[in-house]
Amino acid sequence: MSPKRPVVNAKQMIRVLSKKGFLFDRQSGSHAIYIKDNISITIPIHGKKDLSIGMLNQILDDAAISYDELRELL
Repeated sequence: MSPKRPVVNAKQMIRVLSKKGFLFDRQSGSHAIYIKDNISITIPIHGKKDLSIGMLNQILDDAAISYDELRELL
């Protein structure tokens, strides 16, 4: 049985990325862009709404963060 995926909103994801060394680069509308080592990650900021599973997986994949590491950083 696989572990349940964490439920994460934009504010929590930004905190996790900051802990991993990603820095705020700019904001374009309701999307914040964070960068580290030529890797650019866009976080949609839509209030307190949780990130969709697809968006969460894409961000974690781009940032090379596993679900286990995400849980530790939250």
